[in-house]
Amino acid sequence: MNNNEIFPQGYSTAMQAENELSLSNYIARVMRRVYGKMSLGLLVTALTSFAVLSSPSIMSVLFSHQAVFWVLMAVELGLVIAISAAINKLSTATATALFYLYSVVNGIVLTPIFMVYTMSSIGFTFLITSLTFGAMTIFGYVTKQDLTKFGAILFMGLIGLIICSLVNIFLQSSALEWGISIVGVLIFVGLTAWDTQKIKEMASMADQSQVGKVATLGALSLYLDFINLFLYLLRFFGSRD
Repeated sequence: MNNNEIFPQGYSTAMQAENELSLSNYIARVMRRVYGKMSLGLLVTALTSFAVLSSPSIMSVLFSHQAVFWVLMAVELGLVIAISAAINKLSTATATALFYLYSVVNGIVLTPIFMVYTMSSIGFTFLITSLTFGAMTIFGYVTKQDLTKFGAILFMGLIGLIICSLVNIFLQSSALEWGISIVGVLIFVGLTAWDTQKIKEMASMADQSQVGKVATLGALSLYLDFINLFLYLLRFFGSRD
């Protein structure tokens, strides 16, 4: 006796549809946690920057000792590596705490932006970034196309972007800087869609005990996409005081 004899075709189809709907709802709940953590991380970064900007003593330490910025950037890199590489060994609470610690450190590092650019241009760029990010993350979520091959290309492009940025520290070429900015926007627009699809796939395979870790890792990925997209767009839309 085959399955079709046990379960009529209509019943089987209904069960399949119900299972797919249940999985879809489960993925949506996980993704809401991802976006919630990412949004809170952005808020923590913004509040940290404003707090540092409001403290003359902290500002004095930051701008009087250039080594402080290098230390902070090393801490940022260490936190990203710790969360990404050791996520399976960390508890959900620890991974989440490290993510928000990263958000605080990044807020300190980004503080000079509020001194260089006008608040109106920062707000406008944030709006443009939000709309662009929103469109691409929705695309990554709903598209049926496999973006894996594009992700590999984008990752290689990101490596090249980092190398060119380091080289331009010494060359100080304005033309190269503009080229880097254009490519940077394109890369992080694409990475937003790719990371969203990747996180969605992770969510579909995660059990209840792993949801918190998936949400934290996903929030970190999208947070980095948003921040970098914002910084590159700021080079086009930012107005200096």
